[in-house]
Amino acid sequence: MIEIIKETGSTSTDLAARTRDGEFVEEGHWLVADHQIAGHGRQGRVWSDGEGNFMGSTLVRLRRDDPSAHTLSLVAGLATYNAIAGLAPGLSSLALKWPNDILIGAAKVAGLLLERVGDVVIVGIGVNLAHAPDVPGRAIASLSASGWSVDRDAFATALEACWGQSLHDWHGGAWDRLRGEWLTRAHPFGTALKVHGADGSMIAGTFAGLDPDGALQLQLSSGTRQTIHAGEVDLDQGR
Repeated sequence: MIEIIKETGSTSTDLAARTRDGEFVEEGHWLVADHQIAGHGRQGRVWSDGEGNFMGSTLVRLRRDDPSAHTLSLVAGLATYNAIAGLAPGLSSLALKWPNDILIGAAKVAGLLLERVGDVVIVGIGVNLAHAPDVPGRAIASLSASGWSVDRDAFATALEACWGQSLHDWHGGAWDRLRGEWLTRAHPFGTALKVHGADGSMIAGTFAGLDPDGALQLQLSSGTRQTIHAGEVDLDQGR
């Protein structure tokens, strides 16, 4: 179920194109590239690849009784975290950050991006196994620099298994349990965060968990709690 290609613009773009063209791609199929020349992340941010890193995409076929599609971002983050933790079991500083990043300390080691095509959700995941790309204004980590040598193909196999189990559970009505598991792997409650809105606004507060639908709960200094449905979230290291 893992299809490896030498080079492409973006594995997610490829799977989206196959879907739009009417090709049936099964759930559980992964498209993994040795190199991506047009990879991208949130806010249109360029995400350059590196030899030995993981760059891959899969898809989900939505069913009538599934949870909200946006919760797949958290499910994919959980599966990616579990795959990393299984291959780097002593990496104690690993943590999930809402909605779609995985950190080592305060630096991003993995991220994911969802794209909706009708009743199909494309899930793209990038993990810095061997190299940390240079992203201006962002702290970026790699497993290699953290002392863990993880083979790309071994990681792909581990992620396929973790994702398959998590997706099975998500389809099967276990969203509440998956949400709880996500919280146990996130940065601690009370972690200072900044949320940047698309309109240029910024809200500061502390991490107060997730609501039942997976939205971020932010505790404000006023004592009120605000629900965040979208935004760019950074650790507030000045607090």
